[in-house]
Amino acid sequence: MARILGIESTCDETAAAVVADGRAVLSNVVASQAHLHAKYRGVVPEIASRAHIENILPVLREALQQANTALEEIDAISVAHRPGLIGSLLIGVTAAKTLAWSMGKPLIGVDHVHAHLYSVMLAENSPSPTFPAVGLVVSGGHTALYEMKSFVDVQLVGSTIDDAVGEAYDKVSAILGLGYPGGPIIDKLAESGDGGAIRFPRTLLGRDSLDFSFSGLKTAVLYHVRGVPGKGQQIKQVQVALGESELANISASFQAACIEVITTKLKRAAKRLGAKSIVIGGGVSANRGLRQALEKFSLPVFFPPLPYCTDNAAMSAALAHLFYERKDFSPLSLDALPQSRFSR
Repeated sequence: MARILGIESTCDETAAAVVADGRAVLSNVVASQAHLHAKYRGVVPEIASRAHIENILPVLREALQQANTALEEIDAISVAHRPGLIGSLLIGVTAAKTLAWSMGKPLIGVDHVHAHLYSVMLAENSPSPTFPAVGLVVSGGHTALYEMKSFVDVQLVGSTIDDAVGEAYDKVSAILGLGYPGGPIIDKLAESGDGGAIRFPRTLLGRDSLDFSFSGLKTAVLYHVRGVPGKGQQIKQVQVALGESELANISASFQAACIEVITTKLKRAAKRLGAKSIVIGGGVSANRGLRQALEKFSLPVFFPPLPYCTDNAAMSAALAHLFYERKDFSPLSLDALPQSRFSR
């Protein structure tokens, strides 16, 4: 039984996990920084980096303890070394390289976005997706479609040209004065709202495009709440007081627009690629509205278990097992890189 210790520090979550044979999660420890960034309504890179330095060793110790595994029993060290905030990435990559060197264990660098796609395999006793598949990663930093011929053979086919969908949720939440992170808050409010109350725009970028754009939708919400500025005028900067039912309707209508765009693009990609299943990962894959909408999809749709939707190290350690079996190891000169290997 191969046990891989995974490390994750791509953004604002310091995480470590031990995964056996690519699917059995023996531990999954995440130190969240959401409380540090909430007042800024977004992640501050310098604050994130400092918090990673403070958290990395305690998180590693706790992951090994929960897995009832000694460091010497680990067969390989994996780390998400791209994409992400470079300062944050460096903390995890340095820790992983130090452990691998000092223990004489293989080092496996994985792509964070790739790991999000593989996170569907962390569901216990679940079947594997049938390939070829369409992969979709939806999060605060990514909204992209992938052609998946296998879990290793993955190619980018569409991405956002401006805001990621999770970023749009955070910005709309800020417009409505709801707090950070915005995704769970808006998703909860949308349950009691009317998704047809306001017809916000659906930006599809042409009949054949597989790319995404959510900037116009975010602006439409801003104009709905604070009014459309006239010629030579500026948008109102003051926070507008909204009632509970109005907040629910705006949230539901915004979410309905996001989901319609996502499902439309999934249908386009599935038809073009001859897909037999859909694989979804990333923080927004926890969205209840999205999950409910895709229950009626024409193809089998695979979601990660809820604990593995947001950033975590279990998905990286699990994906690394595929490379471990092939003896596809990384050199100790492994770099932290801000861009995904799938980037255009």
